[in-house]
Amino acid sequence: EQITFKINLTVFLECLTIFGSTSMPGISTSLKMCYAGYGCPLVLVLEEEGVLTDCTIKTLEPDEVLDFNFCSSNVINKVIMKSECLKEAFSELDMTSDVLQILMSPDPPYFRLSTFGNAGSTHSDFPKDSDMIESFTCTQTKTNRYKISLLKPSVKALGLSTRVSIRTDNRGFLSLQYMIKNEDGQVCFVEYYCAPDEDEDDEES
Repeated sequence: EQITFKINLTVFLECLTIFGSTSMPGISTSLKMCYAGYGCPLVLVLEEEGVLTDCTIKTLEPDEVLDFNFCSSNVINKVIMKSECLKEAFSELDMTSDVLQILMSPDPPYFRLSTFGNAGSTHSDFPKDSDMIESFTCTQTKTNRYKISLLKPSVKALGLSTRVSIRTDNRGFLSLQYMIKNEDGQVCFVEYYCAPDEDEDDEES
């Protein structure tokens, strides 16, 4: 069954690093999480080199989770690229701009990132046959703007990732999926969703 509760993130991270924040070569820490039900605490049991420790974290009433209803069937444009390329592009964009404009098109310039800051307009173009582009699927030309303040939290995941999937649906909603390899070679994904800038939509209408 699905269960939902809220915990303090700082406390949770402190418990996870109770054996130290840096792992020693050849030494791994195992984790078991236990939850008995509504109102009960979350119990973390960590084991490293035969040493056991358990932490009990108070659970709280969960906040309502925002559902972007982002369905694969509604995706109209998708680009998979090496993260290194996107990191470089982000570093060159004018972050005094309030918005990041993303253009995806089956025709040139194919994939363009634009900002509109104090120094004027800045554009970064990516040809679909670039070595940095691993997959390019665009069915129609779409241009959307997103508030940079909302995208900035995703930059940390970008810095840790090796590949990124950039998708937009028929409403202009943006999905950024980062592929991250852990130190032990395991692959995990971090997904970030962002709604298009409503102010821009209002201006166009």
